[in-house]
Amino acid sequence: QVQLVESGGGLVQAGGSLRLSCAASGSIFKIDDMGWYRQAPGKERVLVASINYGGNMDYADSVKGRFTISRDDAKNTVYLQMNSLKPEDTAVYYCSAHVMLRDWRRNNYWGQGTQVTVSS
Repeated sequence: QVQLVESGGGLVQAGGSLRLSCAASGSIFKIDDMGWYRQAPGKERVLVASINYGGNMDYADSVKGRFTISRDDAKNTVYLQMNSLKPEDTAVYYCSAHVMLRDWRRNNYWGQGTQVTVSS
């Protein structure tokens, strides 16, 4: 019903920047919360940043001041601008969207993940 497609991952040196994008498509009436999570090898998936329909943002302490989340509701897209990247930011990044469908049901959806690797 809803697909999330991520892009923008890759390999970057420490101190560099990347911008992740996640576009949602399908039977969407409205997207409530959108977020970015990451999962490093051998670790649990954790929240990196989230943004609700009103534009309120929340960040993990480890990325505050370096990452910025934003959304474009006309495009059903969420972005994550990542600056001053560190090797410990290396992980697979997943986007998530809590969606109200056109039949008024609500479901949560995940993207397929995009690899971010930061070299020292």
